[in-house]
Amino acid sequence: MNTLQSSSMVPWLLSYLFNALWQTPLIFAAAWLAARLVRRAGPRVEHRVWVGALLLQIALPAGNLRIAAVRIPELWRALLGLFLPASAANAGSVHVVFGPASATAGTLHLPFPLELGVVLAYACLVHYFAARLAWGLIQTRTLARAANPITLAGEAAQAWLHHCRRLGITPPPPEIAASPEGIGPVTVGLRRGLLLVPPAFLESLAPADRDAVLAHELAHIARHDFAKNLLYGLVSLPVAWHPLVWRSRARIAESRELVCDAIAADAIAGGAVAGRRHYAQSLLRLAAMLAGQPASQSAGQSKIATLHALGILSFNQDANALERRVMSLTHKRIPLSTGRRILIAAACSVLALATCTSALALHTAISAPAQAASASHRPKKISVSPEVMTGNRISGENPTYPDEARAKKIEGKVVLDVTIGKDGTIEKVNLLKSPDKLLSGSAIKAVRTWRYRPYLLNGEPIAVETTINVIFCTHNCPSFPGPTKRVG
Repeated sequence: MNTLQSSSMVPWLLSYLFNALWQTPLIFAAAWLAARLVRRAGPRVEHRVWVGALLLQIALPAGNLRIAAVRIPELWRALLGLFLPASAANAGSVHVVFGPASATAGTLHLPFPLELGVVLAYACLVHYFAARLAWGLIQTRTLARAANPITLAGEAAQAWLHHCRRLGITPPPPEIAASPEGIGPVTVGLRRGLLLVPPAFLESLAPADRDAVLAHELAHIARHDFAKNLLYGLVSLPVAWHPLVWRSRARIAESRELVCDAIAADAIAGGAVAGRRHYAQSLLRLAAMLAGQPASQSAGQSKIATLHALGILSFNQDANALERRVMSLTHKRIPLSTGRRILIAAACSVLALATCTSALALHTAISAPAQAASASHRPKKISVSPEVMTGNRISGENPTYPDEARAKKIEGKVVLDVTIGKDGTIEKVNLLKSPDKLLSGSAIKAVRTWRYRPYLLNGEPIAVETTINVIFCTHNCPSFPGPTKRVG
């Protein structure tokens, strides 16, 4: 228990969960708006928007991933510099950074029993969703092994090979098998792909409807959608508990079907409007046929067997999804001009940048609980992480930029080692590094006036040692990690 309590992984995991709770809706809202903006550009672009949103929902709650390209304080200073007059930009500024590394925008303190309960509940949820994914794969493998291979003949075989060539699928062509457990066509397999259909399903279809089925499922195989869907399920396990992650996955599935519809219609009709309408009519006939079949009650019937049956049979399917697919096929496509494409791309880029910077700038950390210590071995002073002390300051003067130093354009970083007493006052300030006496004098003078909330160890106040960086810059402040506080 003591090992778990002192582990840095517990507060990091809690921070991840807390930030995922509010960042996921923010990302989903931004992705929904971006998807609306790019809808005219085609389903492929919309699909990429939702895939990108899912990846951000997974990655952004982790906070500072040490990506050098993301410099939030520097970015906001650059944006402000576009609107501030030159005199204001050159007036000089002072930034205070607690510690040499990455402090967060805010810090929460939770009792350890609550932390432990949340971590255990989260572990159970992750194991549950992982077990569901593994069980679905087992069921899919069982269905594939139990299926009987089918050999196409005549026009069906010619159509199968023709669509393979049109979609760039190299020989040998994917296999087709009859599965008595399935109620509609579904594509499985990580490498070559396998099309599972009910017995005598293809023979019962009209030639146009059969071509629609074969072309649509071959589009899934050409895109390796089964492997991609499995990958999305694996990487989203850390946030699989969030309802809006489910909605993002559903949007990915919907846009994926739109992409495959476009690919299949073009493979059949060569992009002709009349051919796309014929494909849409086949899609409606297939939907009526599949939806009218009673669901199997056998043990082998599973959700994964029907989840991607032409994208019609889905347990999370939006009622308007099929209508949108048909409308997308029947409406005449109007190409976007280059200027409009650039405008849409710029708007989506600004939206993505604003979302990411806001999420990272407002990232909240949950501090690790102080390690227990016996009364006989209670330390007189402990070192506390800068992340925790950042939010504990309650009063004090801010450093000022000395006029003489600003006139001489003296700038740089003053590094201070600070001891904070039990009552929260500054007891000791040691200068570790400074570019000039003027700057160090101003920094030390201000820091000595600071007051903190007393830091508690096992419920009792204790002296704390931490690090403070005061950065003076006259024009373009250099980039540095961690949050900053602009005071001048």
